[in-house]
Amino acid sequence: MHITALYPGTFDPITNGHSDIIERAARLFDRVIVAIAANAKKQPAFTLEERITLAREALTGLSNVEVCGFDSLLADYVQQRDAQVILRGLRAVSDFEYEFQLAGMNRRLAPRVETLFLTPAENYAFISSSLVKEVASLGGDVSAFVHPKVLAALENRLR
Repeated sequence: MHITALYPGTFDPITNGHSDIIERAARLFDRVIVAIAANAKKQPAFTLEERITLAREALTGLSNVEVCGFDSLLADYVQQRDAQVILRGLRAVSDFEYEFQLAGMNRRLAPRVETLFLTPAENYAFISSSLVKEVASLGGDVSAFVHPKVLAALENRLR
């Protein structure tokens, strides 16, 4: 059976924590779709096209990983892409309640699709895109938390 997992998120920007989850998912599933949400509500620092480019650069070498953008209901997009799994990352217990609600809603909207959770490696568990942007905007060194191309894009954006 060919299993496709779809990993949705804003990825503004993609971090090493995201990449860790994607790399491990690429070993577990036949195909992994990194689906970057347009999500204008969050007022992202990078455009959708920039986030897609940065994710592709950070994930180079993963032959069974595809990066794309979407701007629709996740349950619809998962079914449109013929994925069987929605992959979500959990960093801390505080993420669980929100993710549990999302999983329940997606189960109602797309009953044939399962939601699976992966946790990042311990050294990435505290990293979030929001925290990386905040630290970088205040002049802090975020080089250990993002791909070098993402670091360059952050530095360029914050200049």
